Amino acid sequence: MTHIRHRHTTHFTVVGNHLAQHPTLSSTAIGIAVRIQSLPDGAKVGIKALAERLPESEYKIAAALKELKAAGYLRRSRERTAGQRIVTRTTYYECPDAERRPARPARPDRRTHHIHPAHPQPVDSSSPPPRPPAAPPTPTTSPPVSPLPPSRERTPAAALLAGLRRTDARLALSVREITQLTPAVETWLARGVPAEQVSRTLTATLPGGIIVRASALLAHRLAEWLPPVLPAEPRAKAAAPPPAPFQECPDCERAFRSPSPGRCRDCRTPAGTETRGEG
Repeated sequence: MTHIRHRHTTHFTVVGNHLAQHPTLSSTAIGIAVRIQSLPDGAKVGIKALAERLPESEYKIAAALKELKAAGYLRRSRERTAGQRIVTRTTYYECPDAERRPARPARPDRRTHHIHPAHPQPVDSSSPPPRPPAAPPTPTTSPPVSPLPPSRERTPAAALLAGLRRTDARLALSVREITQLTPAVETWLARGVPAEQVSRTLTATLPGGIIVRASALLAHRLAEWLPPVLPAEPRAKAAAPPPAPFQECPDCERAFRSPSPGRCRDCRTPAGTETRGEG
């Protein structure tokens, strides 16, 4: 068998071989123990809560929890809350053997343990006098730290990514993940996609259960669902100029179109001309 190793920097859980290679626990119990160990403090780990997230039945989950309790990984206790309710508190031990080891006794400090002889010892006057204490080193002033480059946390794209956890708490991103995803969101915004539509695209139809790597899921959607660039809008045709208003000829009282008042074409034609134009 060959392992393809990968160094996880975020969203990972450390599991000891004492659990992964336990000689008596069943595979179901080991898998449920890893699931419980990956959950944060305060998460619900009852039989019904686990059955909603896991494909195993409540009977198998109950049997696996009994195995973990017998092996020392789980401890359940009933407590009464301030509202007089009885609740079950579950404590998970990542390494039960470490909890059972007795604490080592503290070693005596040899620097403060002195033996006082019964008879005083003579002092050798020929020994050299003690040296004066050395002067404390002069503190050196460290060079001023250069300010960090401005981050992208204040851009609209970064604000959009940081606000995704308000819609779904499973999409909580770190500062490094937001910095890595910001250029992809800026590409969407540059192509005319509103910020509300980008947020709906990233938060819609999410898978159920725990999202192990929310940043990888968002990066896939930003890359695969990127819309094309909008084509250029066609230029509108120039509108025809409006017609000239109607004017009334003062000589014949005929109506004709002209930008300014005056006489019609017939009245402007000299007398004796046979060709007459219409107004």
